[in-house]
Amino acid sequence: MPSVRRFRLAAALASTAVLTAGLVACGEDSGPQDTDHPVVVASTNVWASVASAVAGDDADVTALFNSTDGDPHEFEPTNADAARVLDANVIVMNGGHYDAYMERIAAGAKGHKVSALDDDGHDHDHEDGTHSDEGHAGHDHASTEHAFYTLPVVADTADEIANSLAEVAPAHADEYRANAKAFRTEIDGLRGRMAKLGSEHPNTKVAATEPLATTLLSEAGITDIAPAGFTAAVEEGQSPSAADRATFDDLLHARKVSALIYNVQSVDPATESVLSTAKSSGVPVLKFTESLPEGTHSYVAWQSAQITQLEEALNTRE
Repeated sequence: MPSVRRFRLAAALASTAVLTAGLVACGEDSGPQDTDHPVVVASTNVWASVASAVAGDDADVTALFNSTDGDPHEFEPTNADAARVLDANVIVMNGGHYDAYMERIAAGAKGHKVSALDDDGHDHDHEDGTHSDEGHAGHDHASTEHAFYTLPVVADTADEIANSLAEVAPAHADEYRANAKAFRTEIDGLRGRMAKLGSEHPNTKVAATEPLATTLLSEAGITDIAPAGFTAAVEEGQSPSAADRATFDDLLHARKVSALIYNVQSVDPATESVLSTAKSSGVPVLKFTESLPEGTHSYVAWQSAQITQLEEALNTRE
């Protein structure tokens, strides 16, 4: 049975295709202008925050989706949104059909395109080969569409943004690349915290309402043991089966997990029921998001706060 999310995605893509075709037809001579101060448009404020870390004051960076209210998968851009993308010097997206609306608009754009994932949901290979994962072996970077939770991919995407900006505004190339290098150092700091957490709390198990932070958790060797049928249903916008709901409740009642990871942007009666069970069972609830919360503008600050939630939950159980 097709999922609700797939129906909504198909409708959103159809709408995006129509508005993009109209804008391209009406303004074939438009597009990004050569500039010393590039315009960057990202699909979500998460990717905009990565671009901002690289650009510094030497570019204008905006995002289409900026809220923690609602599901980014279901976002429908306006004509004005599409026009911004078509006029951008650099376009940044998650890819892998997570932000399919941006993929569709970007297909008709002339600006540089930076996508963390390819159409098959895999992170791109990086030609220089300098970005090793020594000390973090065994991570499957292509196991989730939520590339913004895969720290090495985020750092590599920042490098790609720097290279694209450098082509648009060569005068600032050194600054862009220096900023990307500094950003990678901060990402390495987050990875170090996760590795330390894993060494202090080996064999930790959690349960997530949706496979959002899987690759982040893998940095600490943390296993998500939520029923696969439950999380798959939530991710597809369907209602989990009674059996999967019961299994999830049993995990929480018996406190077989150290925490519940709750995606506050993908909420339905089933996830709300799980949340209630976790609270009544004394299982710590970690509220994770797919977008930067209001008042947060830094990718590193956002992920740092979420890692802090995890650290506090595990240290409290000691």
